[in-house]
Amino acid sequence: MDDSTEMTVAEVFLKALYDHGIEYIFANAGTDFAPIIEALVTASQKGNPTPKFLTVPHENVAISMAQGYYRIVGKPAGVMVHVTVGTANTICGLMNSSRDNVPTLLMAGRTPLTETGNIGSRNVGIHWGQENFDQGGMVREYVKWDYELRNDQPVDTLIGRALDIANSEPRGPVYLTLPREVLGSKAKSPSNSPRSRPSGSTVSIPDISTLERTSDLILKAEKPLIVSGKLGCREYAFDVLDAFATDFGLPVTQVDVPALPSGHPMNWGFTAGQHLPDADLVLVIESSVPWIPRTVSPNKNCKLIHLSPDPFYARFPFRGFEMDVALSGEPVGSLKLLHEIMLTRSKGKKRTINARRKLILEEHKNLSEKRQIALDNAQNITPILPAWVAACINEVKSDNTILVNELGTNIDHLNHTSPGCYVSVGQAGGLGSGLGSALGAKLASRNRDVILMVGDGSYIFGNPTAAHFVGRSENLATLTLIMNNNMWFAVQRSTRTMYPDGLAVKANRMPLTELAPSPDFEKTIEACGGYGERVEDPGKLKNALQRGIEKVRVGQSVLLNVITQPGGRD
Repeated sequence: MDDSTEMTVAEVFLKALYDHGIEYIFANAGTDFAPIIEALVTASQKGNPTPKFLTVPHENVAISMAQGYYRIVGKPAGVMVHVTVGTANTICGLMNSSRDNVPTLLMAGRTPLTETGNIGSRNVGIHWGQENFDQGGMVREYVKWDYELRNDQPVDTLIGRALDIANSEPRGPVYLTLPREVLGSKAKSPSNSPRSRPSGSTVSIPDISTLERTSDLILKAEKPLIVSGKLGCREYAFDVLDAFATDFGLPVTQVDVPALPSGHPMNWGFTAGQHLPDADLVLVIESSVPWIPRTVSPNKNCKLIHLSPDPFYARFPFRGFEMDVALSGEPVGSLKLLHEIMLTRSKGKKRTINARRKLILEEHKNLSEKRQIALDNAQNITPILPAWVAACINEVKSDNTILVNELGTNIDHLNHTSPGCYVSVGQAGGLGSGLGSALGAKLASRNRDVILMVGDGSYIFGNPTAAHFVGRSENLATLTLIMNNNMWFAVQRSTRTMYPDGLAVKANRMPLTELAPSPDFEKTIEACGGYGERVEDPGKLKNALQRGIEKVRVGQSVLLNVITQPGGRD
């Protein structure tokens, strides 16, 4: 017999979240949480399962934890925050989640609807000041769907709809507001049994005729080039791209995350701009910005093929990348089918493919040698070069270590061996996601080392006290490396690029770019039971990393404040 009539809406709500596969809620509570807190205790006493709620005392950390968690396990988490003000604190991270296609169920209380007459009516002064005319309007441009829970609605249906939309391609966050009176009322709609199907629509692939045309274009090309964006975030992407690139002799460059192991013979690293002008065909896979047109573009005769769930990136107000073929579909499945079609149409191409494969391998070796020379040359330079930090990380990390990189070091200097080992943060530029993403990744895979590389400015943005608090309270030990160059280098570089002969470049000090005097960042983590160390000598960095990893493996978070030179992070 259904017992929902004896439950509050908040209790049914928690059950629906659990039934739909939400395992974790990253929460920062407020006065709107009273029905949720009561429902959690009630469920515990009744033995009813609910998602695990983690106290995260800043919303930017909470939304970033959801990003890191999703990147490792491929499942969305929930984030629950306090009405309008808590929502406001999520927005930088929410922008990142939107642009990076991270499905997240963002939930916020809604200030009480009534002044009197209900157990949940307004009872403190802020309940008037926290009401917006349109609370969802705060985030509407960055979520796929927003809604407010109403009286007598089927909660299970609402949660199912939210997660279906979030998990359908192109994926992204959704937003649900929860009035206190509604949560505290008795449930009238039945609580349905858990459904068997996964959330989201089934994936789509392009039509066969368009894939056949694409196949012929690729097989006809003499100097084809693959530019991969976020493909490497997807399950099975490494294996599928490995087979595709190897069988047809296609060099792979990347712009966002690794899509092949660093040592793969078809991998040309993160050098798309370097090889783009010579290509006569470019296959762009799931990349919103495959190159910077102001800096480099394909030649005018190059055939351009874009494959993505939304190759036009309709949520971007302006984007002018040309394409001869626009393939709309889930990239991994689409690539597998394209591979099968090309196998049937590639007769007579074996000699050409074999010859090209040899040339690709030669360039791979050439790029690898240049990379190693750059890493070797960095080892004795002070202040420390980010390239040397990458070289030391490569030596001490294990193959399954998760690397989280937020403006920490050049991704091409890191050694990538396996899928699911690299987390990039923030295409929208919402700095401060790294600390939370590292915690979310650690929560998703507690038995793996997590190393965060982050710039000093991004570390400040990341609400470090809140992040280190969560690391301690939830036993999520991570190793954080702050690349401390005492400045906003990106701001300085932008000014130099735009005004190379300007007065700012010639000035002794460029305004608004310095972060000096630099804080003793290593002491911040000590307040939360962690270990901090300042590293200035490049010869001592490797040992410091090894000490840090040893401490992390016994449950203590570690922060290394690495004094670095400006530049060299990208």
